[in-house]
Parts: sequence; C-alpha cells; structure tokens
Amino acid sequence: MSTRAEGGTGDEILINVTPRETRVAVVENGVLQEILIERADKRGLVGNIYKGRICRVLPGMEAAFVDIGLDRAAFLHVSDIRPETASENGGGERLPAITELVREGQERVVQVIKDPIGTKGARLTTHITLPSRFLVFLADSEVAGVSVKIDGERERQRLKEVVNAFRTEYGGGYIVRTAAEGAESWALRADMQFLQRLWASIQERITQAGGIGALYEDLPLALRVLRDFVGDSVEKVRIDSRETCQRMLEFADKFVPEMVPRLEHYPGERPIFELYGIEDEIQRALGKKVPLKSGGYLIVDQTEAMTTIDVNTGAYVGHRNLEETIFKTNLEAAAAIARQLRLRNLGGIIILDFIDMVSEEHQQAVLKALEKHLEKDRAKSHISQVSPLGLVEMTRKRTRESLEQVLCEPCPLCDGRGSIKTAETVCYEIFRELLRETRQYSPRQFVVLAAPDVVDAMLDQESHSVAQLEAFIGIPIKFQAEALYTREQYDVVLM
Repeated sequence: MSTRAEGGTGDEILINVTPRETRVAVVENGVLQEILIERADKRGLVGNIYKGRICRVLPGMEAAFVDIGLDRAAFLHVSDIRPETASENGGGERLPAITELVREGQERVVQVIKDPIGTKGARLTTHITLPSRFLVFLADSEVAGVSVKIDGERERQRLKEVVNAFRTEYGGGYIVRTAAEGAESWALRADMQFLQRLWASIQERITQAGGIGALYEDLPLALRVLRDFVGDSVEKVRIDSRETCQRMLEFADKFVPEMVPRLEHYPGERPIFELYGIEDEIQRALGKKVPLKSGGYLIVDQTEAMTTIDVNTGAYVGHRNLEETIFKTNLEAAAAIARQLRLRNLGGIIILDFIDMVSEEHQQAVLKALEKHLEKDRAKSHISQVSPLGLVEMTRKRTRESLEQVLCEPCPLCDGRGSIKTAETVCYEIFRELLRETRQYSPRQFVVLAAPDVVDAMLDQESHSVAQLEAFIGIPIKFQAEALYTREQYDVVLM
C-alpha cells in the first residue's frame, strides 16, 4: 500500500515529535520500510559509553556481568574484550580465558552494542567506536577499512589513501562509511578532527569519573537520522515540530550541509503520520497476517526463541500451472518478507517457510530475490540455502527491540501464549477443584466465582454434569458471575 501523500519516487523521512516520544518513518518509493521509536524514559543505549564495574565473572560462559548503573547488569563476552596489555592476548589466535582479562570489582570502560531486550540486559564491548557522517573511529585500532557497500575499486582505493594520509596525523583506526562515496578529502579530514575532539573529551571524562556511570550518550533519534540515514536518495526530511526542525537545521549546517535544503517543517493541522498512512501501517505491522497483492499471504509468528514466517498461496490460483503459481507467490513473498523484517525490526534466528518448489532454479531465483530486497537493510543478515525440508534459515542482527516489543507487552489474559483455555476446559478444572475441596473439608455449600461465559457454560451445556456432581458429593453448588474475572480465573468459596 502506498503511504505517500504526494507524487515522486524519491525517499522521504517523516519525523513525528511529541513531548515524550519521537517517531521516525523511512519511506522508500512511496512505501513505509522502517519505523524507529524513541521514548524519553526509555532511550536506546546502543553507542553509549560507560565506566562499569565487573560484578560477576562466569568462567563457564566465558563472560562477565557488568554494573553500569542500569536496572539490570549488562553482559560482556570474552570475544568483546580488548586486552589491556599486549601480553594478555593469549598468543594471538587463541581467545584468552575470561579470568585472564577481568576480575570482580575491576572497573572497565565499555560501550553498549545491543539494547536490553526482554529479560536480557544490554550487551557490551570494550572495543570503543564513534561514528560520524563519513567515518567510524576505532579507538583501539590502527586499521583503515572501507565499507563493503562501496563497490568501485578505484573509489575504495581513493578513500583508503585519503584516510591513511590523515590517519598518521590524528592516529586511531577508521572505517569509511557508505555515505563517504564521492566525498571530498577535506570533508573526511573534518570528520576525523571532530572524532578526535570527541574522543579526547571522553578520555578526559574517563580520568575524572569517580565511579560507575555514563561517560557519553549517543545523539537523540532525530539527529541520528541525519548522521545515519540520509543520502542522495533522500529527497525530503519532514518534521512536525518547529523546535526539533531548528535543532536539526543547526546540526545539518555544521555536519551535513547538503541536507539543509531538504529539511522541511511540516505545519499542517492533520498529523503527519496520519496524512501519509503511517499509523495504519504500524497497526498492520503488529498483526500476524500480511496480505500479498496476488491474493496470497504471510503469517509472521514472533517468539523469544525465533521468528517464523509462513508463505501461503491463499486465493491466488495463477494462470498457467501449479509450479508457476507457487514460484510467482514465493517471489512476491520474498519482497514482502524483506520489508517486514525491516518494518518490524525482527532479529535473531528467522525461519522462512516458502511454498515447496520442485525446481532448483526457482529456489535459487527466490533466494536471490530475497537477498536483493535486503540490500537496503542496514542490519546485517545471513541467508542459508533451502534445507531438505524446504525451509530457509536466516539470521538478522538484532541491536534493539522489535516494533512489537517496543509497543506491546504480553497479554495479561493468556500470559503471552497467544491462546486461552476454552470455557469447557475451565468448567472441568472447577469440577476437579470441587472434588478436591470435598475430600479435605466438610462444607455445607460451595459458591463458585467465575467469568460470565464460564458460569453460562456451567448452567447451560454442563448443567447435567453439575447436577451429577452435586448428587455425588451431596453438597449444593451455586455459581456467581464476576464481570472482572478473566476466563481462566475462578475461586471456590466454602460456606
């Protein structure tokens, strides 16, 4: 479905700001592809730098828990620890034991690389990195690398030479970001100077910090958008807050001057997300079923362990033969899956159940289509071949909570199971409870408090069973409907 309010095919970024929440919608060729949400009392932690204290070392997991001043201790794996001295590297190839690198009570400077998700704390590294418009500064390295998304060998060589020429002056390691393609050497040097000043200020805070706590916090979401998202393909960035727009203009004027004319305040009465159909798209992204234009559909099932996506032909019957119908449905599904992964921010292990294809040529074409549609995805992903069971296993890097985890919580009625017991099942549970109570006590009467639909079932479909039970135990049973009770909730009162 199109989410654009105007013509054109360029990409747009829409920013909705309220006092406690900022939402960013990335619209590519008229279709919403990504939604980012940041709330004042729950800002993302990725990129933040802390002075932390090792509170527990786990040799069996080759990891440690670190107190950085948050509600939950953060997780630091041995592979994410930089040895403090060269002699601690365990001989180069072999990873040293966690006990060789850290000890309880020790203070270390760490950076968050993954937000707390669910019951898990944040994940940390001691390899500090600082991003700017064109570069990523590596505090503990001397390498100069170039993003793999920059294809031209001549341009890659040029960028590497520019960085190496300035690196001897400023020190540290650098990775050239995709946005640097075609950038002038003076712009890269300006970025280096900015990163060096920022790193110097952080080092000063490290020496002055008296205890655990934050040393550096990443930019707010609205400004991160200008640093991380914008490029030649972005035609407009529309912001519905005049104050935020002004801050973004000042930031862009200093760091991303080419974006200044593309920033635009949206003054309309109608909410910007409503105007572009974003609100409806968000609601659809929280559902399990994703319709395809052909009549087929996807079923997206997100669990803590993994996400599964099932492809179905639905009402699509095709015009030629079954194999062609399946192939076309799977091709359309590949594009829809790539979009849903970004839109819902699904990460970790993902199992794709495409409709079974006999032709290996069709299987490879569907995999290539999926890879192509994921090219614009900023999160790294790895796709396996089709398994003997016809499944495609893939992983997508998870650094922050999914859209569902940000906006929703487990259902209090089913406790996140996605289903609740039938009224009939609860009736039989109550029967068993009444028998248990009869054996332990000698009541004159039972009063059962339960949800209205359970009481209705007792007095209607199960009335004969209730009469038999009363005759068997010799105790009268009364039922009282409680409107506030959930279906699985009941109480048996002895009179």
